[in-house]
Amino acid sequence: MKLFFGRLLGWGLTSFLLYKSALAFQKIAWGTGNWRGEYSLKWGVAYFAYVGLCILAAILLGALIFRAERFHLLFEKIIALREKSGWARWFLVLLVFILPVWFFQFTPWGVVFKDLSIRVLFWVVVAVILSFLVTRGNTFFGWVEILLIVLITSGEFVLVVPFMNVTEYPFSLGWSEGNRMWDYSIMFGRHIYDYPADKKIPVLLDAGRQFIGGLPFLIPGLTISMERFWIGLTVILPYLFLGFAAFRSARKDWAIWGLAGLWTLIFLKQGPIHPPLVLCAVVVALLWRSPLWLAIPFIALTGYAAEESRYTWLFAPGMWIGMLELAGAPLNGGKLRRDAWIRAVILGLVGMVGGYFGPKIAGILAGNSNASAAITVGGVSASVSDQPLLWYRLLPNATYGIGILAGLLIATLPLIVLLIYLAVSKRWKLNGWQSLAIFSPLLAFLGVGLVASTKIGGGGDLHNMDMFLIGLFFTGVIAWENGGKEWATNINLSPFWTRVALLLLFALPGLQSLGEMRSYGFAEDASWLVTLTDAPNENALDMYPSQAITDSALETIRREVALARSQGGEILFMDQRQLLTFGYIEGVPLVPEYEKKVLMNEALSSEEKYFQSYYADLAAKRFSLIISDQLRTPVKDSSFQFGEENNAWVKWVSIPTLCYYEPKVTLREVGVQLLVPKADTAGCSSQLPEGLQP
Repeated sequence: MKLFFGRLLGWGLTSFLLYKSALAFQKIAWGTGNWRGEYSLKWGVAYFAYVGLCILAAILLGALIFRAERFHLLFEKIIALREKSGWARWFLVLLVFILPVWFFQFTPWGVVFKDLSIRVLFWVVVAVILSFLVTRGNTFFGWVEILLIVLITSGEFVLVVPFMNVTEYPFSLGWSEGNRMWDYSIMFGRHIYDYPADKKIPVLLDAGRQFIGGLPFLIPGLTISMERFWIGLTVILPYLFLGFAAFRSARKDWAIWGLAGLWTLIFLKQGPIHPPLVLCAVVVALLWRSPLWLAIPFIALTGYAAEESRYTWLFAPGMWIGMLELAGAPLNGGKLRRDAWIRAVILGLVGMVGGYFGPKIAGILAGNSNASAAITVGGVSASVSDQPLLWYRLLPNATYGIGILAGLLIATLPLIVLLIYLAVSKRWKLNGWQSLAIFSPLLAFLGVGLVASTKIGGGGDLHNMDMFLIGLFFTGVIAWENGGKEWATNINLSPFWTRVALLLLFALPGLQSLGEMRSYGFAEDASWLVTLTDAPNENALDMYPSQAITDSALETIRREVALARSQGGEILFMDQRQLLTFGYIEGVPLVPEYEKKVLMNEALSSEEKYFQSYYADLAAKRFSLIISDQLRTPVKDSSFQFGEENNAWVKWVSIPTLCYYEPKVTLREVGVQLLVPKADTAGCSSQLPEGLQP
């Protein structure tokens, strides 16, 4: 009976997916002509053929599931053909494997077939074909093959998405993408800019991310596409390094080791997590079970490095190493050995002390006798209270559709379920102290992450749950080392629901990347893509502008910059600073103040003192030209994505700036606005935020 209901559930879910994909296809085909209703002949025929194919697939699948014995001879012939196919079989595996990425990310059809139900159905078909092709022997395929293919294809999707935007397109690809590359350039490439060598260039970015993102600026002649490629690597390689370091006990079996690294990538990319913290976790993983003489100094340095990257991370390395050493230690008669306690306590404390006192010690060594500890209770309280906490973002909202809580549950529930199963079934044996060593840090990380996710400016994804996600990952590593590996090697003997949980653990992380894959380089196809996608206009497709539009926009900016320089005054690149970084605009002295992200950060904190100087410079017409994104003044509420952030920007930046300056040129296709001083600014002081008005 359980087998029957399991088959019925599988058939029902697949049929529902076919139904949903047919509805999505109808939306694409409708509105293309007037052959039948609003179908064109071509798309109408394609739609009705697809519906017929879906119905046939549902019927055939039902027959295969509920009357499999009738197809026994057919299965034998297909399997025999597979076994005789030789090298052609693996060539077909390669073609099918790359098909989803090619179709969705490298053709314009990825823009058209954007509905997730169509993409998931595509993935299911690909996974079934690949599972069949890689299976050996006289079986069609089994659970091991399905799980293997789902993990590998999920990893494939996650691996390719960061490289979607590797392009020579000179303008910013996101709200802060261009200026972030400017941030990266300062540590190793400040010589690029026309700015006094004895003056520091302020950057709103931690040293760790500056270092990692800025390494390519050591290369002469670095291009913007090279930097974008490097940025893509930085959100892939650290995760793989962490997986290889944490699962290094499996390195003798290269296949298992590689798959473990791939799972680490797809699981943690659900955050995503900034590279410096992932690299700190790599060091922690390598120090686990290392000699104390080696582990003690390096865990202290890792705590310091974490704090220098972000102050909320200062205790993470110490808590992780304590968790690994205590919960990962073997039991002797249900008890922990004395040396396990010693290692866990020493390394945990040293890691946390390194994070807390590291800045003070570094300051003293650098000759700053007034250096203080990096963090205090008062400092934490001030940091939490200086910006509003938007608790509603824990629940479904416009900024992050399903909300932080539901998003975190989806990302972690399969792993949590499997960990509980391993513990309850005694495959993974823990005593009380080990359980406490796991739960206490995870609860602390969870609390910090939830609070950070509600701060204005956050809550758009799970990146603030970074310490919790890595802590949960380390819990999975501990379970793997203490019974999980043996369970996984006999997965066919496990209860059905645990196999489903493992399938979801591998599949769910790939869904986000599967949905994101698309191309941005088909501007020449925009007219017919608008018809098929029901986009309001070509700009809504978010394609890169054509080369002619891009070149024209650059020439306009160069011309206006040259004119502004001839009139005196400074030129402020509030946005698009990468144009200076990569030499698209030359000969312009750098104005480091009033960068876009800095302005937003100060606006979110309502920093009146900071904006006093900005408004004074605007009133004094310090800048003969300001390069910005298009400044708008509509006020929004929480029903809009990042509504509160928009309102802070409008209040503190857009309204005052547009009162003192006016747009001279707006290049909508590339998202740039050029502003010049207004002649009449008599009433502008009354447009300033309350508290700064006369």
